[in-house]
Amino acid sequence: MISALKESLWKQFGASIDMLGNAILLWPDAQWDTDRKFFYMSWHCLLFLDYYLSIPPKNFSSPLPFTIPESGEIPEDAVDDLLPNRIYSKKELLDYLQSSRAKCRQLIESLTEEKMNQRWIDEPDQVAAQSVMQLSVFEILLYNMRHVQHHAGQLNVLLRQQINDAPGWVAQAGESI
Repeated sequence: MISALKESLWKQFGASIDMLGNAILLWPDAQWDTDRKFFYMSWHCLLFLDYYLSIPPKNFSSPLPFTIPESGEIPEDAVDDLLPNRIYSKKELLDYLQSSRAKCRQLIESLTEEKMNQRWIDEPDQVAAQSVMQLSVFEILLYNMRHVQHHAGQLNVLLRQQINDAPGWVAQAGESI
């Protein structure tokens, strides 16, 4: 039973990550430095994809550094109060997406019943400090998948508004566990 659960979880989570990647790929290069909303949303989604895959979360370290501004000056287009140290290139975001995709697949492959029931606890001094989250590893995976799909949908809306196009639906990840 657990192997079927892991396979289904990966196929759907992988598809969500693929949809995010397809949206980032479709965004016009000429608008990368001019429309910060798309960048911030993409970066935010990738940062938290990686963070929620970090077990325990205190071990999280992003390859694309960020800060929390002390002045409270948050750009209008920012998604939250975590800000990238600079505007990262599309290639940097896509590389981050691929490394997080591999991290996700490896985590799902390694799941056992015991590991699925471990607690994923976000302490107040961690990245997502707005509230303490205490979820099972299985539930944080579902939460994370929903977060990725939520932002992939938002990015598709921005693509429709800007270029009247958006990537198609991805039903399943292309490869199995």
